[in-house]
Amino acid sequence: MEKIIIKLQKRSYPIIIADKLFNDFSPCWPLNIGDKVVLITNDRVAPIYLNILRNLLTRSGIVTDQLILPDGEQNKSLITLNTIFTKLLKKNYDRSTILIALGGGVIGDITGFAAATYQRGIRFIQVPTTLLAQVDASIGGKTGINHILGKNMIGAFHQPIAVAINLDVLHTLSMKEFSSGLAEIIKYAIALDSSFFSWLESHLDDLLILHSPSLMYCIRRCCELKASIITIDERDQGIRSVLNLGHTYGHAIESYLGYSQWSHGESIAAGIMMAVNTALRLNQFNCSDAKRIKLLLTRAGLPVRGPKEMTSKNYLEYMKRDKKSISGQLNLVLPISIGNVKTVFNVNHELVSLSIEDTNSS
Repeated sequence: MEKIIIKLQKRSYPIIIADKLFNDFSPCWPLNIGDKVVLITNDRVAPIYLNILRNLLTRSGIVTDQLILPDGEQNKSLITLNTIFTKLLKKNYDRSTILIALGGGVIGDITGFAAATYQRGIRFIQVPTTLLAQVDASIGGKTGINHILGKNMIGAFHQPIAVAINLDVLHTLSMKEFSSGLAEIIKYAIALDSSFFSWLESHLDDLLILHSPSLMYCIRRCCELKASIITIDERDQGIRSVLNLGHTYGHAIESYLGYSQWSHGESIAAGIMMAVNTALRLNQFNCSDAKRIKLLLTRAGLPVRGPKEMTSKNYLEYMKRDKKSISGQLNLVLPISIGNVKTVFNVNHELVSLSIEDTNSS
């Protein structure tokens, strides 16, 4: 078992990484006998893990209830959020109630937002069941829902009281789902740690066959990197923006496609290559590193081009609404070298369009 502490003064909390985490009621579950919890999951995860986790908690003296939501990014919406509120209100759950998000990034984001806003804030625990959620979405307190005009444009910062990462769940993921998580892992390496990028180049094949020691190191390293950023900039006012590498382009893809067809990780992978090509056009990145990034993304089974049907005009329409953009000015996180990125302000729209075309024609 590995333990990492997110240090946020009164809001500090542990990230626990282990095998067999659903077998025993260990200290990683910050719950007491008699606590009331509502397990929130989706209709894909529920048949596999809901009863296992609920039985574990019930045996340990925790009063449990459940809510099963429809799967899919398109369901990270106001309608689904209201379903959670209705459940909590009908059962008269109060501020002592604890929500448990059992699922991927969608479940974590919407459960966290419900916890942030129900009776002006209740506690919740993240139990991520996808690689992407384990290394990124479950950590840091960003919660929210999507709007048809933009991804994650409605939300709140609300930290969990714990993140419980069970490595065993990764064996139930499809290759597409696993690759989606690899996109965020590669993002961490490009943005923050060149040595970790080199490690990924050498150990990607081990990760793809779910080699347990490699998975443990990889997930722990991503959690450490994110923790180091969050403790400095919890509310995304400064350095935390480096974690958005590829996301302005990637969110445009997701929004254009209506949060279907492409996964978050696939969109971010294409977005990373667009950011790389933007940096190349600005003469702040070298071609050899660009080739290394493209090769690693390709080996991970991720796209290195955007959807064929999207034009540069389509991208710009959504990118102008991005949270980092101000008055139509595009502020983009771009690589300087592998392991180092910076935010470039007011990037020329024509240059962005050309960078998108470079990516999709290469």
